[in-house]
Amino acid sequence: MVTTQERLQTYLNQIEMHNKSGNRINAILEINPNAMEEAKLIDEKIKKKKAGKLAGKIIAVKANINVLGLHASCGSKVLENYKSPYDAEVIKKIKEEDGLIIGMANCDEFACGWSGETSAFGATNNPKSLGLVAGGSSSGSCASVSADFCDMSLGSDTGGSIRVPASHCGVVGLKPSYGSVSRYGLIDMSMSLDQVGPIAKNVSDAALLFDIIKGKDEKDAISLGSNINLKEVEEVPRDIKIGILDFKINDLRIQNLIDKKIEETVKKYKWKSEKIKLEYIDFAVATYFPIVYTEFFSCTRRLDGRRFGKKIEEACGPEVLRRILGGSEISKAEHAGRYYHLALKARKLIEEEFKKTFRKFDCLICPTVPRLPHKIGEKISIEEMFQYDALTSPINLSGDCAISIPAGEIDKIPIGMQIICEKLNEQKLFQIARSFEKVNLQRVLPNSSNPTAGSRRKGE
Repeated sequence: MVTTQERLQTYLNQIEMHNKSGNRINAILEINPNAMEEAKLIDEKIKKKKAGKLAGKIIAVKANINVLGLHASCGSKVLENYKSPYDAEVIKKIKEEDGLIIGMANCDEFACGWSGETSAFGATNNPKSLGLVAGGSSSGSCASVSADFCDMSLGSDTGGSIRVPASHCGVVGLKPSYGSVSRYGLIDMSMSLDQVGPIAKNVSDAALLFDIIKGKDEKDAISLGSNINLKEVEEVPRDIKIGILDFKINDLRIQNLIDKKIEETVKKYKWKSEKIKLEYIDFAVATYFPIVYTEFFSCTRRLDGRRFGKKIEEACGPEVLRRILGGSEISKAEHAGRYYHLALKARKLIEEEFKKTFRKFDCLICPTVPRLPHKIGEKISIEEMFQYDALTSPINLSGDCAISIPAGEIDKIPIGMQIICEKLNEQKLFQIARSFEKVNLQRVLPNSSNPTAGSRRKGE
């Protein structure tokens, strides 16, 4: 039997070879200096048969989640010297179940980005398609799982920040229902949209990590909790009716190729399905950004350089500054909050439309991202950037749950299929996702118990 210490050493060797040198994945910003000592304690508990549900699992954490003694830098020079004085609620739960935190993962600065390129510590490289972006903002979290630096990871998702990089990196990423996981200890970007979620090599491991971190928390006023049965995740649900979203963007050639892959996957199960259009989904991006800008401007007012870190306007990168300035303009007294409140009204329309749709369908399915990732450093328009979140941000606005699972490749680049279920229906979501995962012959599932499992990167 492979011990936790041996598994950890294998991952540390992978990180040494491929994170900052060699392929320069740049997914891990900091290694937990106490990891080997903690692994030893976990192995002792395993021997005594007193270990928790995550014993032996190695987990990376997005750098905007507090882990005691490690740097919650948010991928920014503003907080590069900020050492977390406490554990976030999700980290506390992971440690209680003997999960081992290997280190902090790179991310877009303050989670502001689509591609993983805005981090002050350099872009995250896509392990499955070197030279292309890993996707943002949980770029390092998804790339760490994809590059075999860990078993699973934590990310945060405000408009697609777990699902987009999960799609690009060929891994599984869950955006839980709003309120199902405590946000206590997450350095927020947009308080009414943020959600902490798991990333893993397969659906079963994502369900396991979600089962640990879910639950009501008195320190998070909006937390509701959610219940799942891990054994039932493996069961194929009956009489599922699927709505396949019909949505078009500018690059129809690529989207048609992605749509074809998704439809091939759906046909592998004999569930009923039909194509549907949602009236308000086209307005999701336009609704999403006024809310994000306003709430991000509000939450960054504490970064004034006096209590901790540097003054954000003086030390941040251009994307963060752009959002702060945008939020400042929207919030100005002469606007009387007009744009923010109009966005909230539009959000309610989107939420109601999803609620109505789920009366007819068990789940909705669409590509996670309706385009392929661009090259690192390539200049693309802001409109093209917005396309990354076009099919993920509506789910943050509605508060429902969604998961991205691998659905094959186009030109050797992974693409993801997004499955969406009504809020607090993670059980059904995992069952459907696991069922598709079992029959998807285009994908060979890595064995999560083997630290060296997974696809080989180009050049290896």
